[in-house]
Amino acid sequence: MSGSGGKGSAPATVGPAVNPRLDRRGLLATGLSFLSWGLLPLYLKLLASVPVFQVMGHRVIWACVFVFAWLGLRGQLGAAGRVFRQPQALSKLLLTAGLISVNWAVYVWAVADGHVVDASLGYFINPLVSVMLGVFLLSEKLNRWQWVAVSVAAVGVIWLTVQLGHPPWAALALAISFGLYGFVRKTVAGVDSVAALAIETVLILPFALAWIGFEAWRGQGAFGHQGPAMDALLVLSGLVTAVPLVLFAYGVRRIPLSTVGLMQYAAPTLQLITAVLLFGEPFTHVQLIGFACIWAALVIYAIDGFVRGRAPKPAASVQAAEAA
Repeated sequence: MSGSGGKGSAPATVGPAVNPRLDRRGLLATGLSFLSWGLLPLYLKLLASVPVFQVMGHRVIWACVFVFAWLGLRGQLGAAGRVFRQPQALSKLLLTAGLISVNWAVYVWAVADGHVVDASLGYFINPLVSVMLGVFLLSEKLNRWQWVAVSVAAVGVIWLTVQLGHPPWAALALAISFGLYGFVRKTVAGVDSVAALAIETVLILPFALAWIGFEAWRGQGAFGHQGPAMDALLVLSGLVTAVPLVLFAYGVRRIPLSTVGLMQYAAPTLQLITAVLLFGEPFTHVQLIGFACIWAALVIYAIDGFVRGRAPKPAASVQAAEAA
């Protein structure tokens, strides 16, 4: 998620066999990552006096520093270096770096401009966007109830568009950029998630440094001009960006994906609560109806997945599995 800022779409590399249902550390790490993304607006609100693209630049710069420091402490710098000898993986990570940059920038803007409710909507929509990407880009087939879920979600978006007079651009930008990010990331084979994040930040780093340098040259740079507390917050924004992604990469390898799928809604739920109760953003009946459609779609999709997951396998499939 961005912001979540880049939250959770990073695919996990296959690790040693672990009993996922008993791994409490994996559950804790994943839970902490979603908790961090859910409370991220509180942190970004402290940076509201800093222009959006400067916040974005500092997030990239300091996240890059912290991620490479982490890899160095674990003796895994070579994993990141090897990616530069894999042109196909590198080209895909260049694309994901661009997508996550868009996602982070829109999310920072949404918090600064009082649109955290819209941001939370984006991350509620995101799973269904991923479903549609599978349909259009992978020719995946949906069953009747999955189509019902997607249709109900579409009704919610159309309702908001008609009532507000425009599409919920921030929500759609976050959902689509993060959905595409996760889709492309899943095709990057043989690269550890944390190493991939390191490469993404390196690829964005020149642009971040150039922008921060340009703003400083113009005399508009926030760093060093808004006090040591603000400087510390800008530096720590990299840690706030990197740590949840590292926790997620660790945890998602150790617990069932179905559990991850249910836990992911904690982040936008916390964002919505924060926006309405702490930031005082309006949550009108119009928005409630739109959100209710999205929530209903997610419930339908989750129940369908649960039922299909518990359905007995065809005899032929069972025999094939036993023969293997």
